[in-house]
Amino acid sequence: MSNRDQCNAIIAHLQTRANPHNVAGMARFGINPDHTLGISIAVLRPIVKETGKNQELSEMLWQSQIHEARILAAYIGMPGRVTEEQMERWALDFDSWDICDQCCSNLFSLTVFAYPKALEWSHRKEEFVKRAGYVLMTQLAVKDKKASNRQFEQFFEAIIAGSSDRRNFVKKAVNWALRQIGKRNIVLNQKAIVLAREIQKLDSPAARWIAADALRELTGPAVQAKLKGLSLRAN
Repeated sequence: MSNRDQCNAIIAHLQTRANPHNVAGMARFGINPDHTLGISIAVLRPIVKETGKNQELSEMLWQSQIHEARILAAYIGMPGRVTEEQMERWALDFDSWDICDQCCSNLFSLTVFAYPKALEWSHRKEEFVKRAGYVLMTQLAVKDKKASNRQFEQFFEAIIAGSSDRRNFVKKAVNWALRQIGKRNIVLNQKAIVLAREIQKLDSPAARWIAADALRELTGPAVQAKLKGLSLRAN
């Protein structure tokens, strides 16, 4: 079966699983209902397993504009074949926080462009492109086990700069990035706490929320105990 035939078959299958009731529920959680079928990730996973990684099919699914097809595209895309041009093109198509997060988590964070795009996108004006910058920081903090502390410290200025953005999907992503970086190890934890206290002083409701929420977690007993345990094992 050609990639085009496979793409058509997948879209036809997705359309048979459309659930308008779920679409309404997704909209209440801030997911754009346009071109959305209301299909859960649990339904999509077997399709991912069946297709495997396929860059051409990934692009075709993305071009369909169907919400769930674009999530599939992020799962089956091949990080080593993703170009900077593709990342820019897809980022401009982001119209929902979950599409943004799925692409950054399952595809873009695994590319060679992840670190520079995290910084670049964090300064963009478009809401979901800007969110993508901070989601990339978050995913790199979780997934790149070999990265140095310095690679994450380079994000601090961008986190401060983004903390005054009142838009909900940006504000939450900035908070997420700060918290995940601060949970990598004790050194970054202490630096993230200092950073959060700097953000707390800004004359911005968004910044104060980001700082308070991050400090609650980063200074909390659960995170502190985990980081101390990691430090002891490392020594």
